[in-house]
Amino acid sequence: MSTYAVNKKARFDYEILETYEAGLVLEGQEVKSIRNGNISMKGAFVSFHGEDAFLTNTHVSKYKFAGNVTDYDPERSRKLLLKRKEIDYLRGKSQEKGLTIVPLSVYTKGRHIKVSIGIGRGKKKHDKRDTIKRRELKRELDRKMKEM
Repeated sequence: MSTYAVNKKARFDYEILETYEAGLVLEGQEVKSIRNGNISMKGAFVSFHGEDAFLTNTHVSKYKFAGNVTDYDPERSRKLLLKRKEIDYLRGKSQEKGLTIVPLSVYTKGRHIKVSIGIGRGKKKHDKRDTIKRRELKRELDRKMKEM
């Protein structure tokens, strides 16, 4: 299982309550591009259109050996493959006040490309400061242990 992209900002900005695994509907050249690591999840989120869930605002660069690909949109919304019950549950959670659904990482499972999505509650400024403080303390402790 190799990880191609991690949305670090999502874990910093949101307190993740639950996580789900979903498949992605991709074109052939997009799969090759993702396997080369040409994916960015900065500012990505999950949206619902009709009966389906979509991964929105994810940038997948054009595969450089794809040849003449016309009308390729690297920012297009990509359909998420989830069960109906999961989609209905996530839609209900996204409509609750203060909750949002964000992608956490893109990875492979077997030969399939999967995305991990999480239900997140936005952190307040003091919570973010606390996270930074804990991270700095851990770094300092690791440095001290390394010196010994």
